[in-house]
This record gives sequence, C-alpha cells and structure tokens, in this order.
Amino acid sequence: MRLSDEEQAMLAGEMGPACRWAIDHQLQVGRMFDAADMVPVSQAHMMADPESLGDAGVGFVEGLVKDGARVTVPMITDPRGVDLSHYLPLGQTEEMAGLERRFIAACTAMGIMMTDTCINYQTIMPPLNGHHVAYGDTGVVIYSNSVCGARSNFEGGPSALAAGLTGRTPRYGLHLDEHRRATCRFVVEIRPRDLMEWGVLGATIGRMAGSYWQVPVIEGIEGAPTSDEIKHFGAAMASWGSTPLFHMVGITPECRSLADVGGESLDATRIGAEELADLGAPFSAVGEALDVVVFAAPQLSLVEMGQVAALCAGRSRASGTDLVVCTSAQVYGDAARMGYVEAIEGFGGTVLTGTCFYQQYAREIGEANGWTRLLSNSAKIVNILGGYGYRPALASMADCVASAEAGVILPAGEGGAS
Repeated sequence: MRLSDEEQAMLAGEMGPACRWAIDHQLQVGRMFDAADMVPVSQAHMMADPESLGDAGVGFVEGLVKDGARVTVPMITDPRGVDLSHYLPLGQTEEMAGLERRFIAACTAMGIMMTDTCINYQTIMPPLNGHHVAYGDTGVVIYSNSVCGARSNFEGGPSALAAGLTGRTPRYGLHLDEHRRATCRFVVEIRPRDLMEWGVLGATIGRMAGSYWQVPVIEGIEGAPTSDEIKHFGAAMASWGSTPLFHMVGITPECRSLADVGGESLDATRIGAEELADLGAPFSAVGEALDVVVFAAPQLSLVEMGQVAALCAGRSRASGTDLVVCTSAQVYGDAARMGYVEAIEGFGGTVLTGTCFYQQYAREIGEANGWTRLLSNSAKIVNILGGYGYRPALASMADCVASAEAGVILPAGEGGAS
C-alpha cells in the first residue's frame, strides 16, 4: 500500500504507540482487500458493546488510553450494552455495569463522543453525499451508503477505532466507484404498508442477494419511503444478506435511473406476495402466550416513539407480558418532553436509553425475566434473536401493542392501523 508522509510517520511511531497500532492494523486490513492506499474520513462510528468486548477488550482499549490515544476526527458510538439507570430491574448484573463504566471512561478519555446510537443519520451528523466515513453498525452503514450517498464498508470495532485515531481508512470496497454499481435487480410488485412490511421486503431482497459484494437495485417503489420506512428496509436487508448498499430507482441519490448504476442489462427478479409471505411465515405464532414485546433494532426515532405512545395511551399491558422500547439519548429527551415516555411507561412499558435489545446481554436478561416468546415489528431483530434462546414472531406496531395488552399474539389487523 502507498502511504503518505504523514502515514509513514504514524507507522514509525512518531505520533505515539496508539497511532502506530492503528495504522498498522489498517495496513493489515487494507492488504487483505488489495487496497492501493488510504482515504481520509470525515467521521467514525464504532460498535463496541461490553458483551462483545469482554474484560480483555475493555483492557485493550484502556491500554490505548495509557499510550496517549486521542481521536483525530469526530467519532461516535453504537448502542451500549447497559442502560445504567435500568440495569438491575432488567436482570443485568453489577459486573456487566462495571465493564460498561470502564469502557465509557476509556472512550471519553480518547475524545470519543458517547452517542450510543445506531440512528445517527436521524439524530446527529448525518453524512453527506460523497463523504468517506468509517462506520461499524450494519444498519448505519447501509442507510448512510444508500440513502445519504456516503461511502463506508462494514468496519469492525478495532477498524473503526483505528480510523478514529488516524482519520483515514483503507480505500477498498464501497470507497471505490466500481464496487457501487448494481449487480442484481429486483422489481417490487407490492408496496409495503407499515414498518414491519418494509422490513420484510428488505429481508427478502437481502436473503436473495446473499452476499456482502452484491449491490441490489430496486424498481417499482412509487413515491419515496419515509426515513423510518427505509431505515427498517435497509437494516433488515443488511441483517439477512450482509448487504451494505442498495439503490432504489428514482429515490436514492446515486440512482435517478437504472442506467446510473448499470442496472439496465441485469435480469430482473420480481418480488410479490408469495415471496414476502415465504419470509414471514416462520415468524407467525397467533394465539400463543406472549412474554415480551420489543421495539428496537434499529433504535426508535422520535416519530416512532410518538406512534408507540399513541398506541399505548389509556391502555395497560397484560400482567404476564412485558414491553421494552429502545431509543437514543438524543431522542429520549424530546420524547420525555412531549409525553411519549410517560405514555409508554403508563402502559407498563420500559424505555431504555442508548441501548439496543440484542446488544444488551439478550440471553441473560431473557433467562432472568423468563422471556421466550418475543414479538416485534423489526425484521432485523427476529432474524437475530433465535440464536439467543428466544422464539421470535413478527407483527405490525399496532398489533404488537394490542398483543401486549391481550397477553397473547393476536391475528394480523387486530390492533388496527399502524
């Protein structure tokens, strides 16, 4: 790889041992992917929840602090694993909280902003079209690449941290024009009606694409989705297919027409009711007793918080069913001021700040609370939680709240419009 004079100085240790580790790590990643050089990034976003890090990972980051590590570009964080104001009632332990506190202290010492969010594109510093960034969370990457027109690969925790310290990342993958061209083409025959259906559509396309290196181009969507709709669409696609970029004809910034992304010569796969039903079928559990409803993955926007609150107002959950809502600290303040948090808590729900359900010791809190049958409107979360001991099911937001009130999973449409 070609290195600039400044990068050579980093590698020589002239900017300290932490920066030398970071550039060396990036060289190893870049060589693996045949990167020719580095590209400057405007910001970085790191996934690093304590469940994934463990004591060894936190100790490593603390060691970088002792070596004088400081970020050189704005750097933010993905959801944490522990909401330190709710962890004991949730079934988390002091050991989990202690690990979280140590990691927060280390990040803060490096100058990392503890935003604790996977919806930074809806709350803080959304990247602009053409920005090179170093992002970790899959939902953040696919939204930023596809909807904002920014450029990022899926950066692992160490790689995102390295980018924060050096202000650059290896130039490979989606930092290159040639890897942003469409490789597969889909025609959508049914427009989704709610967030859950947008997620199912994204999951269907992701499963069909099936590879990080595939770039779907999508036709047939008349009228632009809302930010929340395309958020659920992309997050599910990334979860089911490891997809970091899609194009939507006439909607996303790099694809005003099929020809813009080289899609006109690709064979088209049609997606209708049968394909969508095939993906959703394993997540139907009508009539079964319900342990917990989860609204998360991605964290909820202020608009979603308002929608959940309106559905919860004047109602109460069944005694044997819990409801958990995860949002960002940036959203929480406005949601509390507008009465949304009060309405959700009045229903009997718990609002967690700065976390996401599957990143917060999901198996342990499930065992602590006796949660097995889980209901959500997130196609992403139901794809993940089967591996944590849950039996997940999918429903619209309205049906989720109605089912929490009834204590059993109701048929579709019982909750009214979402």
